[in-house]
Amino acid sequence: MAEAFPEHIALALDPETRRSADGRTLLGGAPMRLLRFSQAGATAVDAVLAGEAVPPTGPRAQVARRLLDAGMAHPRPRTVPDLAVSVVVPVRDHTEELGALLDALDLPGTEVVVVDDGSADPAGLRRVVADRATVLRHERSLGPGVARDTGWRAASSEVIAFVDADVEPTPGWLQPLLAHLTDPAVGMVAPRVRSRSGPSLLERYERHRSPLDLGDREARVVPRGRVSYVPTAALVCRRTVLESLDGFDPDMRVGEDVDLVWRAIAAGWTVRYEPAAEVVHRPRSSWPALVRQRASYGSAAAALDQRHPGAVAPVELNAWSLAAWTLAVLGGGPGAVAGVGVGVGSSLALAPKLRGRMDRPVQRALVLAGGGTLHAGTWLGRALWRAWLPLAVVASLRSRRVRRATLAAAVVPALLDRRQAGPDVAIDPVRWTVLHALDQAAYCAGVWRGVRRCRSGRALLPRLSGIPGLTGRSGSEVPGG
Repeated sequence: MAEAFPEHIALALDPETRRSADGRTLLGGAPMRLLRFSQAGATAVDAVLAGEAVPPTGPRAQVARRLLDAGMAHPRPRTVPDLAVSVVVPVRDHTEELGALLDALDLPGTEVVVVDDGSADPAGLRRVVADRATVLRHERSLGPGVARDTGWRAASSEVIAFVDADVEPTPGWLQPLLAHLTDPAVGMVAPRVRSRSGPSLLERYERHRSPLDLGDREARVVPRGRVSYVPTAALVCRRTVLESLDGFDPDMRVGEDVDLVWRAIAAGWTVRYEPAAEVVHRPRSSWPALVRQRASYGSAAAALDQRHPGAVAPVELNAWSLAAWTLAVLGGGPGAVAGVGVGVGSSLALAPKLRGRMDRPVQRALVLAGGGTLHAGTWLGRALWRAWLPLAVVASLRSRRVRRATLAAAVVPALLDRRQAGPDVAIDPVRWTVLHALDQAAYCAGVWRGVRRCRSGRALLPRLSGIPGLTGRSGSEVPGG
């Protein structure tokens, strides 16, 4: 929010950001974009990335902020600000988990506020808390968002750390998050939320497929970006941000955390995801509980779309990619040939826009547009199972090609996710694929339930961009599929 660039912050280039040989053009970020600098600007980029001090104002400060805002570079805070922190814990009935959380917090002298959101045994909950926290109570459940609001409004500190009762922080989890608040533009920071490992099939699956785990790569959080939201299972916020937004939306019992984060971003605050800090989340207790959780998450899509139009589209892709895959799936052999032609055409259309800006423009265009088209097929497959499955089932009754596409959409993304999870998955491909399909179908059921409740099907619509190309000179978005 402040214009001055903060002291004690260095920058590191994102691993996927590419820079031209003359240093004047950078390609990367999420969504992907191209930044073009003058020679003086390129010199400033060199200085910033070399770790030289960034003055509060001036060209170097502008370059540093621009790289951070584009997601092409990430901050490396060198100090941790001395800020008072209050921990707010909403809870309903999870008494045993609450006790484990309070044991694991290990923050001597820190104010902890527990909000009992209508637990069946309030006396038992108070016994577990004892003198380790202040307990506030709702006589009936008002939802986690309202419980968090009750907690932070009663807390006294300038920084609020929301932590769910079924979360256990790892040692030193808070300091990397507070370090980001060295930058006054940062309003919220979230750690990585990993599912607890264990021997059961459910625990092994959740370890790699928890919707709360956003991966091991740091990011600036932006709607439709690589990390588009962060959960309040663990989230550090400035009190001023919560006050300016008037807290959580009391009408939302699911998705209220995503809504809060997106409103903060819309208000101009920076939200960061910092996987160097980690907390552990308990997995669901049973497969039916997992299905209910996934369906509950999906049910928030329509309500979020009403508040943030277009931000929860099941897939975002450009017209070339959609045309290529539609031809390939529905057109048989000739359609596949035509689809390849469309993919090549999109690459050739992009190349002239990169000429003079990036080295080897034709090769770069093939990677961007061609690779983007390939990725779009996977994204369409995910969207089919997460949003359009009822339509695909009906169409499959009449079309063999749709049946094959629906089956492929279940198998290919699942196996890609398994490969990305790494060698320690310990679940064979067949069971992984079945569980992955169940996971996606449960989410889809929730999406349709939310659509029916909100009486709006907009959350089912894809978000389409134009024909690939660069529009504008210095901050153009590069459609990648």
